[in-house]
Amino acid sequence: MKVAIIMGSNSDWPILEPAEKTLKEFGVEVEVVVASAHRTPDQVHEFAAGARDRGVEAIIAAAGLAAHLGGVIAAYTTLPVIGIPISGGPLKGMDALLSFVQMPSGVPVATMAIDGAKNAAIFAVEILAGAHPELVEKLAAYRVKMQEEVAAKAAKLAAVRGE
Repeated sequence: MKVAIIMGSNSDWPILEPAEKTLKEFGVEVEVVVASAHRTPDQVHEFAAGARDRGVEAIIAAAGLAAHLGGVIAAYTTLPVIGIPISGGPLKGMDALLSFVQMPSGVPVATMAIDGAKNAAIFAVEILAGAHPELVEKLAAYRVKMQEEVAAKAAKLAAVRGE
């Protein structure tokens, strides 16, 4: 089980690190790459075209502004590509969001919220669960844990409010 995370700049890493952490919590191997669709297009092409041969089953691609790294990668692979628009620039990530969600028909990129790295990782695990049944149980346990955390927060608030 392997997911690749690619970003246009190492400055995106603080936003993407939670994706790596989440994937590793599920026991998924992670490949991390920095490459730019516009500044290093040959490297991006090589990365995307060879991903399946390296055992990658899904790709998380993050980019800011209108760089659209995810769309370029999707053009070079048939693997599922999950886009994370990165906040920043004068449009605060809206340009990146639109470049991901406005893909032409036939070359999809699943798009998360601006800076939505953790959801991208969980979505990648859900994709992998189709071929790796052990992930189904881990996802179910993850959801139970979230429910317990919400219940604990609700109880804490009720205690503070004297209920």
